[in-house]
Amino acid sequence: MAVFSEKGASGNTGSREAVPGLSIIGAGMRVVGDISADGVVKIEGSVSGTVRAAKQVLVARGGEVEGDVVSREAIIGGEVRGAIYAEERVELQSTSVVHGDVSTKRLLIQEGGEINGVLRMGEDAGQPPQAGQRKGDIHTAAFS
Repeated sequence: MAVFSEKGASGNTGSREAVPGLSIIGAGMRVVGDISADGVVKIEGSVSGTVRAAKQVLVARGGEVEGDVVSREAIIGGEVRGAIYAEERVELQSTSVVHGDVSTKRLLIQEGGEINGVLRMGEDAGQPPQAGQRKGDIHTAAFS
């Protein structure tokens, strides 16, 4: 008898949908590279790379991200050295420090929370810029 099987391999014709869960980068753990998840990512350790989550990114107190955060909602209690793009909402707790731009529709900053960057809010905010439109790109045109 197999412990793991593909959907339908055991003769079961019922359909199961994968439920996005919680992914945790624990305290003392260091991840080098990009992270992508369908559910929620909680960071208690450190990540060097872009963190993408369909639902929510939580950076706990003492957690660190050196890279961009892209999600529907971001709750920051630690440190982010990169941009935050949240489609719906960003919450910066009193222990948070963000060294980068923040783009979102709604923002909550608790007393003591810091942003060292540009804040963009509104209906059009929250989406990462397309390739070639990142901050610092220089566009030139030649006229004859």
